[in-house]
Amino acid sequence: MTVQESCSLIDLKDVWTTYEGASCPVIKGVSFTIKAGEFVVIGGPNGAGKTTLLEAITGLLPLVRGTVTVCGKGVPHEGTTVRCNVGYVIQNFDFHPFTPYTVEEVVRMGRYGRIGWFKRESKEDFEVAQDAMRKLGIEHLKDELIGKLSGGQQQKVLIAHNLAKKPSILLLDEPFSNLDLITRDEVSSLLCQVCDSGVPVLMVSHAFDSLPDRDIRVLVMQGGHMVLDSHSAAGNVADLIRSVPVAG
Repeated sequence: MTVQESCSLIDLKDVWTTYEGASCPVIKGVSFTIKAGEFVVIGGPNGAGKTTLLEAITGLLPLVRGTVTVCGKGVPHEGTTVRCNVGYVIQNFDFHPFTPYTVEEVVRMGRYGRIGWFKRESKEDFEVAQDAMRKLGIEHLKDELIGKLSGGQQQKVLIAHNLAKKPSILLLDEPFSNLDLITRDEVSSLLCQVCDSGVPVLMVSHAFDSLPDRDIRVLVMQGGHMVLDSHSAAGNVADLIRSVPVAG
């Protein structure tokens, strides 16, 4: 095992979080560690705290108790630095039809956290963005306004945007939700390549028909608690999650 493979990139210890104005914690006492190259599926019923877990990792939510460390940085105090190095594809995106940005511009914005908003792009930055569009098969859409695209096309643009960041960690919330079956398989293969490069992928999902053929770590949330942390082959993930008794 190499140093990179044994390195903890995400470390949660007894994490409790709540939304502003809420009295009841959404995540309750969650602890786990993610290492380089892991492919992680986070499952569980609606309202279990899956999306909240991703928000806690990126420092978008304050902690009531516990610690979150991402790439050696403490969250949320160093959240801005963390978010520059973490790709996060959100679930509920909504682009106005007249959003004044083209596909290429949105993807190239993924580089801004690396180079700074007021610095000029280098040739490498431009090439990284072009490569991300090629990988998602959207280079032919580069001059289209993102608000004019279908939901599935917009989903691919957001994935390309985050790949252009060259993230140390990739988080995705329901990445297959707007994609057809063929595109799901293509994106799944791409995520597998991301993992093979050493970047861990954490994916919240209810769709398990297009998971890559590899060892998958399965985390199951219920009522804000982590109730399962196991490993599975891709074809058994759905059955494993369904086998977890629902807490009364």
